[in-house]
Amino acid sequence: MSAVELMDEMEAGELSIEFEGEEPQALLEWAIKEFGDRLAISTSFQADSVALIDMAYELDPTIKVFSVDTGRLPQETFDLADALRARYPGLQLELIQPDAQEIEGMTRAHGVDLFKTSVDMRLLCCNLRKVRPLTKHLHQLDAWVTGLRRDQWASRTNIRKVELDHDHGAVIKLNPLAEWTEDEVWDYIREREVPYHSLYDKGYKSIGCAPCTRATAPDEPSRAGRWWWETNAPKECGIHCSIESGGLEHELHALIGDAANPEAHA
Repeated sequence: MSAVELMDEMEAGELSIEFEGEEPQALLEWAIKEFGDRLAISTSFQADSVALIDMAYELDPTIKVFSVDTGRLPQETFDLADALRARYPGLQLELIQPDAQEIEGMTRAHGVDLFKTSVDMRLLCCNLRKVRPLTKHLHQLDAWVTGLRRDQWASRTNIRKVELDHDHGAVIKLNPLAEWTEDEVWDYIREREVPYHSLYDKGYKSIGCAPCTRATAPDEPSRAGRWWWETNAPKECGIHCSIESGGLEHELHALIGDAANPEAHA
């Protein structure tokens, strides 16, 4: 049964209203009962998602967790993955990888650090390294859990706790922390002594691939350290915010042909 058959927009909206004002654990508990092993938490190993892992593991130690290993992650990210496995015995944490041939074709055509040459090239890199492997993985699920919060960035201010994710085949997308602030997340992590990414202690506020992330000043927004060399460009990779780009679409077709068009394989 597809996610569309499981829930429509009206039902998603009603559920989102129902869980508004509730603690994140309430939505997690409902989702675990509703979707079982067709549910998984997506983590980029930032503070929000490790808090969710702690909450969900307490409710169900068999909860599935996955992350995209882009091939450009800092060593500190893998260190945290090991720390989480040690803290939560039996944690079902899976690292998924992009298609090696697609990455080879991209880097052969544009170089390893193409993301610094233009916004389109950065979006191409994000698409092949992150968005496409994530989309493929989501086809195995009915629902996924993210650590998105409304206060993170302008493009996220209207997120609901329950959504149909039409960018990924209308899979059900759950955002239990939507109402929380950054301070609430850190209060939870400190109170529960949840392992967190060591780069936070070096001034990082948002952590992604090593060459695309830097530490930020105390007065800078949380995502100011992402792709900081770009001007007037979206601080999104396309996973949580659809980004249309004719140049990106052209490059995808040039590199991987019909594979760039999901409808060609429907």
